[in-house]
Amino acid sequence: MHKPIAITMGDPAGIGPEIVAKAFRDAADVTQGCFVAGDVATLRRASRWLAGVGAIQLPVVVIEAPGDALTVPPRCIPVLQVVADPAPVTVGAVSALAGRMAAESVVWAADAALRGDIAALVTAPLHKESLAAAGMPHCQFPGHTEMLQHRAAVAAGVAVSEMPVRMMLANDELRTVLVSIHMSLRKAIDAVTTDAVLQTLQITAAALERLLGRRPRIAVAGLNPHAGEGGLFGSEEREAIMPAIERARAQGLDVDGPFAPDTVFMRARAGAGTVGAFDVVVAMYHDQGLIPVKYLGVDKGVNVTLGLPLVRTSPDHGTAFDIAGTGRADAASLVEAIRMARTLGALSVAHVAGV
Repeated sequence: MHKPIAITMGDPAGIGPEIVAKAFRDAADVTQGCFVAGDVATLRRASRWLAGVGAIQLPVVVIEAPGDALTVPPRCIPVLQVVADPAPVTVGAVSALAGRMAAESVVWAADAALRGDIAALVTAPLHKESLAAAGMPHCQFPGHTEMLQHRAAVAAGVAVSEMPVRMMLANDELRTVLVSIHMSLRKAIDAVTTDAVLQTLQITAAALERLLGRRPRIAVAGLNPHAGEGGLFGSEEREAIMPAIERARAQGLDVDGPFAPDTVFMRARAGAGTVGAFDVVVAMYHDQGLIPVKYLGVDKGVNVTLGLPLVRTSPDHGTAFDIAGTGRADAASLVEAIRMARTLGALSVAHVAGV
């Protein structure tokens, strides 16, 4: 790629900086042309943590602009200082300072992606309590997805409601896209409307068609046990979900369902040498869609934000405060997120160019 990929450092009190450093150490072929948007001192500390468990301490290279990352040799960690007024944070503890430092990294990288300065954005985990403690403007966002949606809407000069986004969790065996993201279960049930489900199907179809090069086969999970059992266990399938499926089909989308949520993920799962019955499952709420993917292994799971005018991926796990600073954190999911970002970034460039 002709543009670098930015990796945000995540919450400096968590495992984010550590897995970023480990990715540059152990997956040099994947991280070549990438750089860290964050804090130089935090990455130097993370590099020392890894050296403390018997590995060579990787040098941290301070860069002045994103393009400088393209010429940094392998097994170095290029870092662009984007955090204002950094200070040491206590490892494994919620703090407003850590939340602010993590948020500033994301805001800078999002804006860089929207300007076209970087090909893609990979976000290391942040801690939602620290983000909430950081104060305005960061505390108004529940997480990465909502923060990126806001920045994209501001850049486009539209209301946030006019920049709809969805979360996709994916690994080698299963993909799932969520109708609602970070909200209470009670509110998530109310969010299952015909318009919301249809919008999710449209966003999913557009994104997966670019990724797969063909029209994706989309399965839709029901909200209720047994997908409502004909109305015996709930009416949302009949009143909200099925009308959305019918409208999506009328628009030419390959959509089927609603299926019982306790079996549809098994039908969509791809195995060794086998192809699942569907390319993706649209789930009605956060845990319904994420539990199946995470059960298959968080080390390979990748979070992709669909609907944004930029490419954003992230690992499928959190800040893991309990092991931060020990060198034990696994960088596999982050490495997969970087791979996915590279693929999607190239496809985005080709799409813009009309290839």
